[in-house]
Amino acid sequence: MALKPKTALNNAKLTIHAMGEPLPQAHYQRCPQCDTLFMLPVVKSTQSAYCPRCDAKLRDGRDWSLTRLGAMAITMIVLMPFAYSEPLLRIILLGTRIDASLLQGIWQMASQGDPITAAMVFFCTVGAPGTLVAAIAYLWFGNILGMNLRPVLLMLERLKEWVMLDIYLVGIGVASIKVSDYAYMQPGIGLVAFFLLMLLSILTIIHLNVEQLWERFYPTRPPRTPKATLRVCLGCHFTGEADERGRCQRCHIPLRERRRHSLQKTWAALIAAIVFLLPANLLPISIIYVNGGRQEDTILSGIASLASSNIAVAAIVFIASIAVPFVKVLVMLTLLISIHFKCEQGLRTRILLLRFVTWIGRWSMLDLFVIALTMSLVNRDQLLAFTMGPAAFYFGAAVILTILAVEWLDSRLLWDAHESGNARFDD
Repeated sequence: MALKPKTALNNAKLTIHAMGEPLPQAHYQRCPQCDTLFMLPVVKSTQSAYCPRCDAKLRDGRDWSLTRLGAMAITMIVLMPFAYSEPLLRIILLGTRIDASLLQGIWQMASQGDPITAAMVFFCTVGAPGTLVAAIAYLWFGNILGMNLRPVLLMLERLKEWVMLDIYLVGIGVASIKVSDYAYMQPGIGLVAFFLLMLLSILTIIHLNVEQLWERFYPTRPPRTPKATLRVCLGCHFTGEADERGRCQRCHIPLRERRRHSLQKTWAALIAAIVFLLPANLLPISIIYVNGGRQEDTILSGIASLASSNIAVAAIVFIASIAVPFVKVLVMLTLLISIHFKCEQGLRTRILLLRFVTWIGRWSMLDLFVIALTMSLVNRDQLLAFTMGPAAFYFGAAVILTILAVEWLDSRLLWDAHESGNARFDD
């Protein structure tokens, strides 16, 4: 890798953001997305630094103190029992008032014989937010007690994309429109608590600067001279040389030139996702009983039915449930093939596509959230009942596998192929 001259620092974008503490002195840094080595200047609390080569964000001055993060975590803990157990929606069905909560919908999924799909919904709406809160609390008390904070710091960066309370809130809106065709509906008292919990989780994720937490708890001397042996750690993003055991000096995970078995794992996840997408779209994902009659809906037919009452919401579901999964598969196939054939053209477009599918992929869970909530609203007797179809499991598995495929792909392999025509594969 050719060393970028110090004049390349002037090309790094510095953007004004929120207040925070100054970052460390100028030092050499490798970009975790393109592997460029360059001198990173001192980044002020009102600035963000971007890679001068691939435009990836490397440092963000936006930061909240651990005290403020702890206060947010305590508030979220207080809200969680109300947001999860209190009614989100309330309907009048066949003369009976029915309340639907988040946990009730997950329980309905599990009790009808699909605990794996229920576990997917539980993790994204309860498990991941709860882990986020627990991790912040662990950092607070662990720092006081002198505990090992490395595992929690490594987990925090990867946990962000699995907290899907915002997507579940959209699912509440979609479910209310679907059920309004059969019964009178009104918001429940738990909806306010859920909205506040979702808002606090988003603010916490935005202001959770993991890099600054690493520098606070595990300050490590950064490299001041350029060396070919400098490598960037994909766990904590620290640039340095491996220790005597071949590990990152800061987080202690193995330090490798490229992510190990990146292509093999990405191909495996992508092929499995393609296999699961076939039954996910061909089999019924929901089954409705109306006056003893059985009506099965696939993902596409359900969207068509929803379009008759609200075309805008149907468009959102179509994008999340059909367009996004298939676009992700096509993009990932394109990227993997371009690496194998050492494609040197269209690199900028491929990098933008990879970042796009990384951002948009989590929204495909919307359909499962709608099903979970609807099952707790309309599941009473054969006059009107709603249950989950066999496609739900395949769809949820395909969504998770595509998210993992994007996570496992080492984007630096794209740059290797572009630069030399001889892509360097796994160690």
